[in-house]
Amino acid sequence: MFVVCLSAPATAQRLSSADRTALVAELWSVQRTTSAAAWRAHVDWDAALADGLRAAAPPQSDLHFLRVLRQILALLGDGQAEIVPPPWLRARLARPPLLLGSVERRPFLLDYGDNAELRVAHPDRLSEILAVQGVPVEDWIRDSVLPGVGGATAAARWSRAVSVMLEGEKGTAVHLLLQRPDGERRGISVTRTVSADHWPFVPPPVTVESLPGGIAVVHVHTLADADVIDRFERALSGMTGERALVLDLRDVSDGRPDNAYGIVARLTPEPIPAPRRRMPMYRPAFGLLERPESAATWAWLPPDTIKPRGEHGSFTGPLAVLASSTTAGAAEDLLAVIRGTGRGVIVGAQSAGSPGEGLSVSLGSGWSAELSVLGDALPDGTPFAGTGLTPDLPVTQSVEDFLSGRDVVLERAQAYLAAGGQ
Repeated sequence: MFVVCLSAPATAQRLSSADRTALVAELWSVQRTTSAAAWRAHVDWDAALADGLRAAAPPQSDLHFLRVLRQILALLGDGQAEIVPPPWLRARLARPPLLLGSVERRPFLLDYGDNAELRVAHPDRLSEILAVQGVPVEDWIRDSVLPGVGGATAAARWSRAVSVMLEGEKGTAVHLLLQRPDGERRGISVTRTVSADHWPFVPPPVTVESLPGGIAVVHVHTLADADVIDRFERALSGMTGERALVLDLRDVSDGRPDNAYGIVARLTPEPIPAPRRRMPMYRPAFGLLERPESAATWAWLPPDTIKPRGEHGSFTGPLAVLASSTTAGAAEDLLAVIRGTGRGVIVGAQSAGSPGEGLSVSLGSGWSAELSVLGDALPDGTPFAGTGLTPDLPVTQSVEDFLSGRDVVLERAQAYLAAGGQ
């Protein structure tokens, strides 16, 4: 079940065998009884525990053991799930300052940081990564990365894997074979220098642009920033002649649902229902009654309402919301409001199926896990956690469109709004 390379040297080891055993057992217990995703995952949990304990038993470095825990957690199929190692170990993890993206399951270099090494290497943006460390890139992702990455859908999981595919021990080098947009191939070697805590490619929470025909585009890049609602409201108040709005959530996978609802509150003139939320109820006594795990094991939280709010009034014009396979977390809750109330149309690809906000749970020894503990549903109670939301207007970005600079998803939304919502 676990694809773990045991040839790694057992260096930089702080955890004893007993420590590793305890962490595996605690993680197994937490995800089995607490995670909402566990109740839809088709996993033999007894076998998962046995496999995890066997993988943790041999002498190994703590970085190697981190991969073991990640593979156990990935069994949930939860796009919110993440192992958070102690600070001393987290400091040893890094990536090259390269921003990667997936188009038709092919990884591309979108941008790179400004350091001495990359100024010399000077890779071309939009280059495709063909191989990593001499291994064909699809094999590298499938065998070395994907086993430790969770996701509710295959597309979401692959996109998450591409974003972290070059992570490794800080200071080590990784060799890439690139194919430039003109077809020429070249190799470069880059060093893993940047930790997730100091990632250089962090855009502002909100950016705005205008399109012909009186259409404004608001790109939301995060729902975690405390100022995102105010920034969104300022973007709306800055609209003068625009009659229609495109809300771009394609890059958002974080944040709090309250921030998502704060944005929706600026887009409605009357109260509308928020997504429903339910939590799993662990009831081992059901085994005595020979009752299977079912809807009876879920407890629904009271329904909530999103009330209009806006200093300058609500925007009530035509609305199109852009989504992708990486649209997750609070952004998916926002999509659920749009779908459940019919306030606008969703354009693009199926969302990630990992809505809400992850809960941090301590595993001991300075380790913790973040995972979904609520299963969100549409206002009518239809669950979408684990499946995602299908767009009203499906659009697929091809590699050809990507390399030519076309944003076909935005183009489709623009055409829809320009035609009066047709």
